[in-house]
Amino acid sequence: MGDRSRKGLPFVYINVASTADGKLAPANRHFEPFSSARDQKLLLELRAKADAVISGARTVDSSAVTLGPGGAHYREQRKKNGLAEYNLRIVVSGAASLDPKAEIFKHRFSPIIILTTERAPKRKVKQLRGLADDVAVFGKHEVDFVAALRWLRREWGVKRLLCEGGGELNEGLFRAGVVNEIYLTLCPLILGGRDAPTAADGKGVEKLSEAIPLALKSLKRAGSELFLVYTVLDKP
Repeated sequence: MGDRSRKGLPFVYINVASTADGKLAPANRHFEPFSSARDQKLLLELRAKADAVISGARTVDSSAVTLGPGGAHYREQRKKNGLAEYNLRIVVSGAASLDPKAEIFKHRFSPIIILTTERAPKRKVKQLRGLADDVAVFGKHEVDFVAALRWLRREWGVKRLLCEGGGELNEGLFRAGVVNEIYLTLCPLILGGRDAPTAADGKGVEKLSEAIPLALKSLKRAGSELFLVYTVLDKP
C-alpha cells in the first residue's frame, strides 16, 4: 500500500523481540520474556509515543499484560509528547475468543477496544461488549485492518499505533500493507522448533517476489543484543 492509499490511517509501528532464529516463544507457544532490561525499557519508551497499543488475543490471554503506559515517569513522558496520560488499548480477536478473565479487564485506567469479525459467535461478542469499552466488527473471516485503522483514526483519534504482536497479528498488518516501521530486538538465543511462533506467522507469502521489502533505518548494540529499526517499503 503506497502513500497514496494511506490517507486516513494511523502511523503503525511494530515492536518485537525475537531470538537469533526468529522465534518469539518455545514450541509450546508459552511466552516468557527473554530480552534484557534495556529492551523492556524500549517497550515503554515506544508506548510513550503511541496514542494506542494493539495486541492479539493470544498474547493478552497468555500473560498478565495490561498494555498500559507503565509508571509515572512514562506517563509524564506521554504528556510531554502531547498525548493523554494513558494510551488506548486495542485487542484483536477474530473469533471473539478473548478470555473474559484476562488480566487486562481488571485494570480500567483507559478504554479497551476489541476488533473482531462477522464469524465471531454473537454470545461471545455480547460477553465482550460487557467488558470492553467498544467492540467493533470489521470483515467476515479476517479483520479488515485498513477499515479498522481508518475507524480508529476517525472515531478514537489514533494517529500513532504501536503493535506488540504476536506473529499472527503482525502478519495480518503486513499483509494489509499498513505497517510503517519495525523495531526488532535480536536476542542471543536459539529456540528452534517448527511450531514455535515467529515475528510474522499467519498465511505468509508464496513467492519471494511477494516479500515485504525493508530498509534498515538504524542499528544499535547493547551487550549481546541488537536493536534494529526498519522502514517498511512499498512493494515494487
